[in-house]
Amino acid sequence: MNTFQLIYELITQIPVGKVTTYGTIAKKLGLTNPRIVGYALHANKNPQTYPCHRVVNKNGELAPGYAFGGATIQEQILKQEQVVFLDEKRVNLAKSFHQF
Repeated sequence: MNTFQLIYELITQIPVGKVTTYGTIAKKLGLTNPRIVGYALHANKNPQTYPCHRVVNKNGELAPGYAFGGATIQEQILKQEQVVFLDEKRVNLAKSFHQF
C-alpha cells in the first residue's frame, strides 16, 4: 500500500462529528512532513469514501484550498456533522478532536 492509500485508510477512522490534524495523521504514519497528508487529501478522488473534510490544521483552521469547494463547503459539511466551531473558520479542537 502506498503512502496516499495509507492516509486514505486512516481518515476513514475519523468518526462523524470529529476532526483530526494533518500533523496527527503524519505522526501516526511516521511521516516527517504533514504537507504530504495535505497533498494526498487534495488528490483524493473519492471524498464520500475518504472524508478529507475531517482534517484541519494544527490550529483547527479549515483548508482554504479544500479541493471540493473551498473552506466554506468544508465548514458546511463539518457543521452538518455537528463539529463544534470557535468561529467561522476554526474548529474547537478541545471538543471535536479525534486522536488515533
